[in-house]
Amino acid sequence: MAPVPDPNSVGGGAKRDEATTKVPSKDSKKKDDKKEEDLSEEDLQLKQNLELYVERVQDPNPELQKAALESMRKEIRDSTSSMTSVPKPLKFLRPHYGVLKEFHVKMAESDLKKMLADILSVLALTMSAEGERESLNYRLTGSEVEIGSWGHEYVRNLAGEIAEEYTMRQGEESSIEDLMDLVQQIVSFHMKHNAETEAVDLLMDVEDLDLLLEHVDSTNFRRTCNYLTSAAKYLPGPDDMLVLDIAYMIYIKFAEYPNALQIALFLDNMQYVKQVFTSCTDLLKKKQFCYMIARQGITFVLDQDMVANEQDREALQDIVNNTKLSEGYLTLARDIEVMEAKTPEDIYKAHLLDGRVSSGASVDSARQNLSATFVNAFVNAGFGQDKLMTVPSDSTSGSAGNWLFKNKEHGKTSAAASLGMIQLWDVNTGLAQLDKYFHSSDNPVIAGALLGVGIVNCGIKDDCDPAFALLADYIDNEDSSVQIGAIMGLGIACAGSQKDQIRSRLSPILNDAKAPLDVIAFAALSLGMIYVGSCNEEVAQSIIFALMDRSEAELGEALTRFLPLGLGLLYLGKQESVEATAEVSKTFNEKIRKYCDMTLLSCAYAGTGNVLKVQDLLAQCGEHLEKGDIHQGPAVIGLAMVAMSEELGLDMEIRSLERVLQYGEPNIRRAVPLALGLLCISNPKVTVMDTLSRLSHDTDSEVAMAAIISLGLIGAGTNNARIAGMLRNLSSYYYKDASLLFCVRIAQGFVHMGKGLLTLNPFHSERLLLSPTALAGIVTLLHACLDMRSIILGKYHYVLYFLVLAMQPRMMLTVDENLKPISVPVRVGQAVDVVGQAGRPKTITGFQTHSTPVLLAAGERAELATEKYIPLSPILEGFVILKENPDYREE
Repeated sequence: MAPVPDPNSVGGGAKRDEATTKVPSKDSKKKDDKKEEDLSEEDLQLKQNLELYVERVQDPNPELQKAALESMRKEIRDSTSSMTSVPKPLKFLRPHYGVLKEFHVKMAESDLKKMLADILSVLALTMSAEGERESLNYRLTGSEVEIGSWGHEYVRNLAGEIAEEYTMRQGEESSIEDLMDLVQQIVSFHMKHNAETEAVDLLMDVEDLDLLLEHVDSTNFRRTCNYLTSAAKYLPGPDDMLVLDIAYMIYIKFAEYPNALQIALFLDNMQYVKQVFTSCTDLLKKKQFCYMIARQGITFVLDQDMVANEQDREALQDIVNNTKLSEGYLTLARDIEVMEAKTPEDIYKAHLLDGRVSSGASVDSARQNLSATFVNAFVNAGFGQDKLMTVPSDSTSGSAGNWLFKNKEHGKTSAAASLGMIQLWDVNTGLAQLDKYFHSSDNPVIAGALLGVGIVNCGIKDDCDPAFALLADYIDNEDSSVQIGAIMGLGIACAGSQKDQIRSRLSPILNDAKAPLDVIAFAALSLGMIYVGSCNEEVAQSIIFALMDRSEAELGEALTRFLPLGLGLLYLGKQESVEATAEVSKTFNEKIRKYCDMTLLSCAYAGTGNVLKVQDLLAQCGEHLEKGDIHQGPAVIGLAMVAMSEELGLDMEIRSLERVLQYGEPNIRRAVPLALGLLCISNPKVTVMDTLSRLSHDTDSEVAMAAIISLGLIGAGTNNARIAGMLRNLSSYYYKDASLLFCVRIAQGFVHMGKGLLTLNPFHSERLLLSPTALAGIVTLLHACLDMRSIILGKYHYVLYFLVLAMQPRMMLTVDENLKPISVPVRVGQAVDVVGQAGRPKTITGFQTHSTPVLLAAGERAELATEKYIPLSPILEGFVILKENPDYREE
């Protein structure tokens, strides 16, 4: 350090020069001379001035001290306004930091001492050692000058030190009031200077997000809330919910109701949803809210407080009940010109393959007809016409009845139900067409008709509830296949509705000693669907008792898996709420105990991205166990369920599944393709596609079957040409193996689902919201695929129809104020994450301009390409109401 000059001298020239030359005593003389020469005239002048000030500060004369401090402050302030490199005054004052610190300690309490503390606080920015928090300490003892006057970097550094200090004081339980005053200043500075993200980070560190509400204004609330919602994904519970609560309150404060509604749906908080309806007065906006609720697939009843006028209320309830879905979907189909019905042969495209396949194709086998039934149902889903089931009966080419009877007993169930799939969402026509099968004397046909009724009503709610009226009479039928048809139909039609009248009919079956196992399994599954995510204790009790009553032999059956799954669905995404039930499950027979444990864990944390739960599940997959254990299958699927919520976790999960695949036991390898299928559902990522393609030729046929089904899932509804080509080649590769060929056909049906207009992705609204019923349908299918041979290749192939719960048009349809479709130009491109970026960055890249209605692929986003209309929803997906822009002028 520089020798301390004699404080009595006012700093004579000779002394000062001596001081300057002696400063860098440690380095060699040569370097010093060079440094002195390198400085420009101005810098040299500045350096000498600063050193003069340092001496004068230590002068006993307070006037001189004050003048010196003010000059020093001015120099520092002028230079810290922009922080591209270390400012010169800070550089030149470094050697004197220690001197000033010592002098500060000696000084008597006065305003001057506070001024010096301010300056030391800024110097500590570059000088203080790690973890000392000197800058903060001097700031707290200094004079309360405007914090921003020292520049952004200083404020940023302080914020970091406050976070450390806060954690320490919390540990010691000492007062934090002085810190909180400083936090107030910093937050208000950040919010005024477009640094909302830093303000939010600081408030999260000091656990006081409520402060945000005072500081947000109409210019920055959107950016703040965007950051809050995207940060929530990476926070541990219960912090994530608190953060979203704040975002909701900010949106409500600025009357940004559509965004508030999305957060209310994300939190699954019906009080909040009601509040959005009661706070908003614009009827048109309320219609848009109804479309958003309908897309989420929850049952919601509007009351008088939300919509006062009765006619309006009925119109809005119609939208919530999704009655317009079929109409909108067909509008899209006509616009894209795909109304023409397709046959399974159009999908197989066997003529593109070499000759060896066609030779065996002339034989009319029941298995091939069954696969054709499914392909036909998935491809023509919702179009209301096809070439197998809805052909008029008088035509010469053979009637619909003929196709029905080309299937064997349980095959007829799927064939009759496929009619429901073709009439999907069009309740009146569908019920009329299915009516003829109710008069059949053939039980499997009746069972199929019942299931068909459930499928037609999937996601469409109605006050008179035709599905329950029709199916309730058959729940206690003496034929078990008819019972299953009715029970499964109810599960699909009323998924998520939490209707107690259904519970009172299905619960007795669970605890009926005479009921066959398959009926009990489907009853548990349907109850899980109807009460999905409700944590309903009575249903949980009934399923737990049903599990405890099963004999050793029954626990070994494949269908018993549906009991723990039904139990898990009750807690879908509800995190800690599952713990009591998980404790009870530890008392089950050891054959099913761990299976139940894994299923409950994976369902409860589905879509939360909880890293700790991913680690727990990975640990289960790492164990090498005896042959009989089946619990690792659901653990692997659980990995995908938990990690699918955000992109980062998803990519990491795909990588860790590669490892699981290399080192896992056979029963784990069989589940890995299914987990990959869930992670990238309706989103064909090339890397995953290649992995699945490799696994589809695996020596273990179970792995190959799972990989083939998953190829169908990742390409579901995308018409992806590469996957279609892979599946065509697989169909010729496996042409002798009936089971594998059946899987290939099903996968082909998936890829061309709805002729490429549908998606199975349970996430919507730019991947923010997760539809619980959609996820329930997909997870049920995946659990069934863990034992393909006994369920899907056995006589329960109609489990495939559970996927209908997740089928949604991947469209964006614009409607005018009377809800009639209108065509406007929109840009569709890859979505870009712009959270926390400066300015107004573009939200999409590589866009093309189309006119609505348009299809949106995974990861794509739309924005209006015209100023003429204003969309009422911030996210352009599904039905979007446009209102005319009053300020628009034609060019």
